Amino acid sequence: MAVKRTGTEEVELDTGYTVVVSDQDILSALCGVNDGNLRTIEAYLGAPLVSRGNELTVASTDHEICRKFQLLMDKLVTGHEQNSDNPERIHALIEGLESYITIPHGGKRLYPKTVHQAELIARLQTHSVVFAIGPAGTGKTYVAVAAAIHLLLTHQVRKLVITRPVVEAGESLGFLPGDLAQKIDPYVRPLYDAMESMLSPDLFKKLIDSRMVEIAPLAYMRGRSIDNSVIILDEAQNTTCEQMKMFLTRMGEGSRIIVTGDPQQSDLPGRVRSGLLQAIEILSKIPEIAFVTFNTRDVVRNSLVKKIVQAYEQDTR
Repeated sequence: MAVKRTGTEEVELDTGYTVVVSDQDILSALCGVNDGNLRTIEAYLGAPLVSRGNELTVASTDHEICRKFQLLMDKLVTGHEQNSDNPERIHALIEGLESYITIPHGGKRLYPKTVHQAELIARLQTHSVVFAIGPAGTGKTYVAVAAAIHLLLTHQVRKLVITRPVVEAGESLGFLPGDLAQKIDPYVRPLYDAMESMLSPDLFKKLIDSRMVEIAPLAYMRGRSIDNSVIILDEAQNTTCEQMKMFLTRMGEGSRIIVTGDPQQSDLPGRVRSGLLQAIEILSKIPEIAFVTFNTRDVVRNSLVKKIVQAYEQDTR
């Protein structure tokens, strides 16, 4: 059906489906340089787009084409961010339009913001062990947590286990005050923050209290076999080779592993080799293990973060 949509209001038109974009900056970002983004969207939809004033119209009455156009515009307009004018954002949304992560008990959907986020979502659906590698701010940990929460709340696994090398290289917790949970809390706070942004406070508390979500220092995982769980290793660049091997071999029946890290940010002493780097080298030929590599173009946290990361990468001092 041919419709025009303004916010949530829809009315019939003679042809096509029209979206009204009230913000000129957002409209300009949607169109891209020399309407390059519109050409990309046209190629995906197989139908021409027409821009008139503050309106974008797909010139087709095909229901499926209009549906895809609506979904894409909803994400680009209502979910507008500072990097929405990046062609990578358009390609990622197109690639991931039918592939997203749903968080039950609220219906929140996580759509990919970059091509590599879309690739990560796809690999998490098809592989039991996935490495997400790249700089800060690319959303790799956030996507990993979302995928894990989805598996947990849809009862595909019974537990989510989150771990990381809590003290760079040494993992000594004794000097910190409090019990084990209090000692490790500062180190896993970014993962808690991700979960809290996806879940209601009551559900988050329930998962923690029932131990369906378990926080474990990496050093405390030795000797365990973890079945029917999704296990996230964050900040994996700070694992030694021995720690990485130990962690990967904790995987039990029905479990999945997600490893995130940035090889450029290792806090290990100079002569200690990162277990993440070794894993990339020796495991990359195993077809059941997927590696998704992010770069500075994938930084979505803030446009300034991207510039900071690039500046450090270019510094040769």
